[in-house]
Amino acid sequence: QVRLVESGGGLVQAGESLKLSCAASGVILRLNDVRWYRQAPGKQRELVAGIGRGGGTNYAESAKGRFTISRDNAKNTVALQMNSLQPEDTAVYYCNVEALDALRTWRAYWGQGTQVTVSS
Repeated sequence: QVRLVESGGGLVQAGESLKLSCAASGVILRLNDVRWYRQAPGKQRELVAGIGRGGGTNYAESAKGRFTISRDNAKNTVALQMNSLQPEDTAVYYCNVEALDALRTWRAYWGQGTQVTVSS
């Protein structure tokens, strides 16, 4: 079983920064793509940023130029640096990974989410 633990959320003012972290634990043979999603109240969950094992990245238009996703393959961790935060970034942020687990099966795993609140 793979477990994801997110941290780093909080309450900030518009224009400030936060760095989210996600640590994967358990028997992990390999991590493939890792992504950050977010879900605001009353809205669907949306992709914010993703990073492949080789480091290739992709971002939602709303995140480009402000957010940076990174990963440490040796530690099975992923981070999301968020700068110039705006009230519309307020949401619960979720880490999502594709992992090859102890059963040698690729599965998608989700973290429990971390709240980010940006005040104006």
